[in-house]
Amino acid sequence: MSVHHLDELHGLPAFDFPASDQGVVLPETDTVAWRISYNPYSDEEEDGFDGRFQRFLTTVAPGRVRALIIGMWGETYEGDADDAIEQLVMAKDRLTSLEAVFIGDITAEESEISWIEQSDVTPVLHAYPGLRELGVRGGSGLSFPAVTHTSLRVLRFETGGLPGEVVRGVAASELPALERLEMWLGVEEYGGDATVADLEPILSGGRFPALRHLGVQNAEIQDEIAVAMAAAPVVAQLESLDLSMGVLTDEGAAALLDGQPLTHLKRLVLDHNYFSTAMEERLRGALEPSGVKVEMSEKGDQDEYDNAVFRYTAVSE
Repeated sequence: MSVHHLDELHGLPAFDFPASDQGVVLPETDTVAWRISYNPYSDEEEDGFDGRFQRFLTTVAPGRVRALIIGMWGETYEGDADDAIEQLVMAKDRLTSLEAVFIGDITAEESEISWIEQSDVTPVLHAYPGLRELGVRGGSGLSFPAVTHTSLRVLRFETGGLPGEVVRGVAASELPALERLEMWLGVEEYGGDATVADLEPILSGGRFPALRHLGVQNAEIQDEIAVAMAAAPVVAQLESLDLSMGVLTDEGAAALLDGQPLTHLKRLVLDHNYFSTAMEERLRGALEPSGVKVEMSEKGDQDEYDNAVFRYTAVSE
């Protein structure tokens, strides 16, 4: 599975803030999600990402910016996101209408997801108490110490390896408005060392009372997660559950079906799975008559070597 640039953020279409010599007609400030990106191999007309970001602030009406997408900030596998985050934080008194931020909108052609050097992203939450959505791509160097934020509704981590300390930081946070949480756990080889125990404060329910969508995805331990979900109190409050992109087999699917009722869900996303045809039929037969939309169209890749079967998450390196 390849990772693409965002098409939209917070319901607004993505628009690339142009290089200074392109003469592009700009849209109204509050009608798009502005993507600020600096590619050191092709952009030479400004003083790096910082220079482009400062020109952005003096070109648009910063008080009307609703959504920002941070793309490349230089050589992302060598320099971390600290400077980009610092630019955001320093602009807090100018970006007074900011509601959504995505940090690391970088494709595989620009940098593999597990080569993106991230940072502590929580200063953005501290600087913007009205922020409603925060997304991050890349797990290397990523930090998320526990925070309190009363406005955040969407939190998303796209990684090939999500550090367990990040999961623990999220689980210890006070986010009373959080409605959607999505975490790509990834693989241990790329830092994805989160365990089911790290997820327990989230799965036990009550931590995030407004939560309606939970995605715990892209995991080597997807079957273990499915077993935990089968008895997790949080499931009762959800409208949708996403366990896609990982190494999910008949074992995990059977645990889900044999556990607590799932018929209250509107969507159960199980794409990129390793199910047998019989298990697919069992899932549909058990859930779809109750109105649950079961999504499991995509199959995971696997190799066989020396009588051993090797299965893979959708996103790793």
